[in-house]
Amino acid sequence: MRLPTSAKLLGALGFLALTACTSPTPYAPREPGSYTGYTDQKLDETRYRVTFTGNSVTPRETVEDYLLLRSAEVTLQSGYRYFVFDTRDTEAKTSYRSDFVGWPGWRGRGFWYRHTWPYYDPFFDGPPYDTVDSFPITRYQAYAEIVMLTPDQAKNDPRALDARDVVDHIGARAVPPGQQGPAVPPPPKDRP
Repeated sequence: MRLPTSAKLLGALGFLALTACTSPTPYAPREPGSYTGYTDQKLDETRYRVTFTGNSVTPRETVEDYLLLRSAEVTLQSGYRYFVFDTRDTEAKTSYRSDFVGWPGWRGRGFWYRHTWPYYDPFFDGPPYDTVDSFPITRYQAYAEIVMLTPDQAKNDPRALDARDVVDHIGARAVPPGQQGPAVPPPPKDRP
């Protein structure tokens, strides 16, 4: 017995509908029980650990911009104007979702069943049971340790960033909680 194409189409449309309803992570602190947003932790008088974690529709560039913005805000809130990144990295965490809806009469796991393996059933080896379409879902987390500098220290360090400049340039693009809209601007239109 062959699954109708409409079952696969329905599964793919369901996946697209769920991701379309999701908007990029807003620029906000991480709430208890949540996995998205920013955190910061004071390590000593001039050093902080800062992170920003986005959801599956937040682009890597936005996650990194929000880490930079939060680092600048922490610097200004601490009474400094300049900072440098001592360490900084961005991790990508990818999981896979499949469109497998099960065999006819199957009452087990359906569309959202996670797997990273090709399945095999000796009784149903053949079309359409020999393949499962999977969709990658990637989330980014950026983290850094920042060191705040005095104006004299900043003059002697070419890596020094001016926190006020960062807030002025990136802060205007940050999407606050509750505001709809993309985190990245639309692509430029072709010029005539």
